[in-house]
Amino acid sequence: MSLPEVSISQSHHNTAALVGQACPTCVNDVLDTERCRLARDTISQWASYESTSLHSLEGLASEIGIGALYYKDESTRFGLGSFKALGGAYAVQHVLRQALDVDVPNTTVSLDDINTQRFANKVKNITVVTATDGNHGRSVAWGAQRFGCQCMIYMHENVSRGRQEAVEAFGAKVVRVAGNYDDSVRQADHDAKANGWHIVSDTSYPGYMEIPRDVMAGYTLMTTEAMNLLPEGVIPTHVFIQGGCGGLAGAVGADLWHRYGDKMPHLTVVEPVPAACLYESARAGAPQLVNIIDESLMAGLSCGEVSLLGWQILKSGARHFLTISDAPVAPLMKLLATGASGDPAIVAGESAIAGLAGLIGALGNESLAHEMNLNESSRVLVFGTEGATDPDVFEALVGTRAEHIAP
Repeated sequence: MSLPEVSISQSHHNTAALVGQACPTCVNDVLDTERCRLARDTISQWASYESTSLHSLEGLASEIGIGALYYKDESTRFGLGSFKALGGAYAVQHVLRQALDVDVPNTTVSLDDINTQRFANKVKNITVVTATDGNHGRSVAWGAQRFGCQCMIYMHENVSRGRQEAVEAFGAKVVRVAGNYDDSVRQADHDAKANGWHIVSDTSYPGYMEIPRDVMAGYTLMTTEAMNLLPEGVIPTHVFIQGGCGGLAGAVGADLWHRYGDKMPHLTVVEPVPAACLYESARAGAPQLVNIIDESLMAGLSCGEVSLLGWQILKSGARHFLTISDAPVAPLMKLLATGASGDPAIVAGESAIAGLAGLIGALGNESLAHEMNLNESSRVLVFGTEGATDPDVFEALVGTRAEHIAP
């Protein structure tokens, strides 16, 4: 199968990035190493935890003209098919612990108490709520079922029926909201306050910061696994990461900065054109709101409002911001599914290919590749953030069921 053509719609070189500097205080204020360590230690103790795979795509790397390409495959994460399992469910554990600190006097409730359901009779009366395009809601619903609480999930009108059913399979009640993702966030926030529910959001906004920090801390386990699975002595020169609201990108950026300091890899954020809130924020030098009119096929990245926490990291940690159209989504999903050029076959969802698309598009633009120092010596890490989270959508785009793709 020939390499799909990818064009970069917009690019921004972030001259405010602190290149070649140690991790600054402003990043540690958002996500410090101790919070990240606690998240990694806690999640790795959950039943059925195992690291997801890091694929070395040697054939594709050779074809696009770089030294090495590593793909962190989140399609098998806890059976949920997405990296989001690391954030939402972990945040539910924290929310329940905090709620019980109030409800259970003279007792210090631990995260392990939530995991072992020590206070199940009280937890069952607690309700967590979130808005989602699919994957975060599935993680929160899974966490709620796992730890024994009630769950309400808000989805906007364009989220597929398959993603709704995936959330309902974990016992959550789904509420549909007219409008887009940001409208569903506002409705969930309103209803939570009116009913005494606990919000578990993966984006941060004024007055709501602590739980998104826990979500982001959970995401850093994915980066840590990737670094541990790289060949000994190998450090990526470049990392391409999906945008969305910026929570994932910020978490990855913080973890890379903690780990590598002034040798932090070149971090590039990739977003769909209709929802490029991080790109617009980087251009303006401050958070910008994007009014989403046309939803992207990359549904998990369709966010018009930046996470304030994510932005605090990315404004000084990301060197480039790129936008892409939906055109390369299906072709790249098919390319990965076929195991072209001798590489392993990979089940990649619509949002999973954004980083890879950004890489291929940048390499196809001579001036941009030069600006980013992308060449035959580059060692690039991308994150395949989801698998076939909606099996019917995946089949329609790729032409075969995910379960028929042999690794």
